[in-house]
Amino acid sequence: MADTCGQIVLGSGLTVLSHPLMYIKVLVQVGHEPLSPTMGRNIFGRQVYQLPGLFAYAKHIIKIDGKAGLFNGLAPRLCAGTIGTVVHSKVVQVSLVRFTEPVRAEDGSLENVVNETTKEMIARSCATIVTHPFHVITLRCMVQFIGRETKYSGVFDSIITVYREEGIMGFFAGLIPRLLGDVLSLWICNLLAHLINTYAIDDSMSHTGEIKNCSQAVTGFFASMLTYPFVLVSNLMAVNNCGLAGGLPPYASVYPTWVDCWRHLSKEGNMSRGNSLFFRKLPAGKTYAIDQKRFF
Repeated sequence: MADTCGQIVLGSGLTVLSHPLMYIKVLVQVGHEPLSPTMGRNIFGRQVYQLPGLFAYAKHIIKIDGKAGLFNGLAPRLCAGTIGTVVHSKVVQVSLVRFTEPVRAEDGSLENVVNETTKEMIARSCATIVTHPFHVITLRCMVQFIGRETKYSGVFDSIITVYREEGIMGFFAGLIPRLLGDVLSLWICNLLAHLINTYAIDDSMSHTGEIKNCSQAVTGFFASMLTYPFVLVSNLMAVNNCGLAGGLPPYASVYPTWVDCWRHLSKEGNMSRGNSLFFRKLPAGKTYAIDQKRFF
């Protein structure tokens, strides 16, 4: 219990600190570009037209809504983090009791990695399903910035709004691609780390533990890059056709399913939109519409 409380406190602190970053990333994912491209330099020092990055975008939000505006959607996100931590902890405890074999596989073996990854997959999936309604509300609170709406103004009022307009299924908009992305990312990360730790790192080397931790971090980053399209599609489907300007044309088409959203983004070459908030290059073949604050 004490460990869970500690995780909740630490997770809540990190959530508050990272919230402005997520807020800006979501607005970019939707396609909102309130600032015109400017001349800048890429990572190689060459002069190119670039889209405003994280800090310029943050200044724009502060100019309109003040510093507090950077934390729109924070309350439901904190609820999701707290509930998710509790659910994850409980599921892990149950899996340890029910699924731990009397004779355990050798630590570091492929069998052990598969067993541990399976348990973690189940725990994460349960936490994701339970907290997804709060994730949907968080995203919609953020996307309201585009049309200056106040439709989702609080956690409880937002729950009532979603249920009244979309029913139970509205709370799970975008759930499938989110689950798929989480599961794929977890397996890619753990299996790649196992391969590197087994075949590329010699246990006789000094600082073996630090090297293995580093390889886990690197494979985690690589896995998140590979599965980013699932995150993008999930977030877009969570706000799609929900009555907000950011989820309706011209910012977004109305997608019947997440597969249609995926196909449209792939066709337009937007599968990585919002993946980077620094050195953002102009979309190829796109024209910036100043009045609509987007590319088409």
